[in-house]
Amino acid sequence: MKGKAILLTAITVLSASSFAQAQQAKEGKLSGTLDFTYLSKYIWRGFDYFADDHSAYKATVDLDLFDTGLGINVFWIKAISGGFENAETLGASLYYGNSLLEGETYVTDYKLGWVYWGYPDEPRGGTARGQAAHMQEFYATISWPKICPAGVVPSYTLSAMWPSEGKSMARNNAGWFHIFGLGYDLTVPGLLPDTPEQKVHLSAEAVYNDGVAPGVVLGAAARAVDHDWSHAVFGISTDFNIIKNLAFTPGFYYQSSWDDSVNTEDEWWLSLGLAYKF
Repeated sequence: MKGKAILLTAITVLSASSFAQAQQAKEGKLSGTLDFTYLSKYIWRGFDYFADDHSAYKATVDLDLFDTGLGINVFWIKAISGGFENAETLGASLYYGNSLLEGETYVTDYKLGWVYWGYPDEPRGGTARGQAAHMQEFYATISWPKICPAGVVPSYTLSAMWPSEGKSMARNNAGWFHIFGLGYDLTVPGLLPDTPEQKVHLSAEAVYNDGVAPGVVLGAAARAVDHDWSHAVFGISTDFNIIKNLAFTPGFYYQSSWDDSVNTEDEWWLSLGLAYKF
């Protein structure tokens, strides 16, 4: 019931935002991004998703609906190695983003979204693994891009997750994430001959996990996850424009793992992304 109430609230907020922006949509245009990213490991909110450090790729289609702030995101995540078919993820998200107090030091960017995490190859009811572990999520993110004169951008994300099916094997793995982040864009001399300067994005986040576990990874006898600070992630990435609207983005990330119920070891991984904007 709690999950349904959260979902209803998310739909109501997003629907109201869509109605309020209807007039603006007449003047905007449909745009979006196609992204394909290689990951040397797929670490999902602290968990080694494809166990024992297997690499993966993620394909994403993100649509900006006529400059209204509304967007649709569809994603597919798959391990490169075999044996992880049940954990292959196909999901979709509906979101809305905007700003408050524009022009002020305390301008606040916000984003509200609903996500469906689906596992198309996960066995259904009647199998040894029980019903599928599809999950739903509602999240709200706020950030303050001008609050720090030095250019550091703090952010906070509150996320609620719950199983889509009442008798799901992940029914005990619902809960909340609290994610506290910092971001900073560092300007350095151009790394390529025809680039006068380069933006290097630095990021850091600390995560409090209030009992969420991806049942599709942990199996039918999913272990309990502590209600505790689970990990911190530090990242560095940059964009290289290859041709008009096409960019290559390499990144490096390091995770300090704090809670053994989420991950028993620190992690590091590389990402190589190719994104086309249209």
